[in-house]
Amino acid sequence: MPPTLSTLDHLVLTVRDLDETLAFYTDVLGMTPTSFGGGTPRWALEFGTQKINLHVAGAEFEPKADDPTPGSGDLCFLSATPLAEWQAHLEGLGVKIIDGPVPRTGATGPLMSLYIRDPDGNLIEISNPL
Repeated sequence: MPPTLSTLDHLVLTVRDLDETLAFYTDVLGMTPTSFGGGTPRWALEFGTQKINLHVAGAEFEPKADDPTPGSGDLCFLSATPLAEWQAHLEGLGVKIIDGPVPRTGATGPLMSLYIRDPDGNLIEISNPL
């Protein structure tokens, strides 16, 4: 039997435009941008107890994925805020909802989800646990 993992600490997104990405995840999803590291500053987006590290395409940090590609992510975020409030917020910002609310199955049970895309085309799922 292999050892077990407990939680996700962070993941990395490769992005085309750092400033556009920081603005989207801050203004649209309410995440907090933070810089870290010595020398050349690195950027991350924090939310809850997790973070998303950002690599700019063509200037990634080592080690990195074999083929880092902007727009290849599909991320699901849980929220206690009702989806109706999310819909109003997104529509107020001019963010297109591409699907939902629709029922889905999450890691711990059923979800009600809606879908948008970030500036790189990553699929972003915002979900309420049911």
